[in-house]
Amino acid sequence: MIARVQLNCWEEKKCGREPGGNKISEFGVCPASIEKRTNGLNDGKCGGRACWAIVGTMCNGKVQGTYAAKLGNCLNCEHYKKVIVDQGALFVNSQQILACLNNVLIEEDSIKS
Repeated sequence: MIARVQLNCWEEKKCGREPGGNKISEFGVCPASIEKRTNGLNDGKCGGRACWAIVGTMCNGKVQGTYAAKLGNCLNCEHYKKVIVDQGALFVNSQQILACLNNVLIEEDSIKS
């Protein structure tokens, strides 16, 4: 069986906001592309497969605000949906990602409820 390549959001969306990207001068470096606390989550680099929980990412050509304000767009994003399918039972959800960002440990039982 051939393993599928797990694309990070900037690779899939081609936003150009990753380090060295062609849109940095216009929009700045995307926080997801440099967020080390989420490195490896959902098999991504930095926050590339946890971007929906990271403030300041881009959607529809606009830099997004807070997690609460952007989540609606993210839940409908093809990248988000693809990560869920790709990861299956190993999917790291928003609550777990936010815990990593806030350096908080969440008990496994509270995640299941």
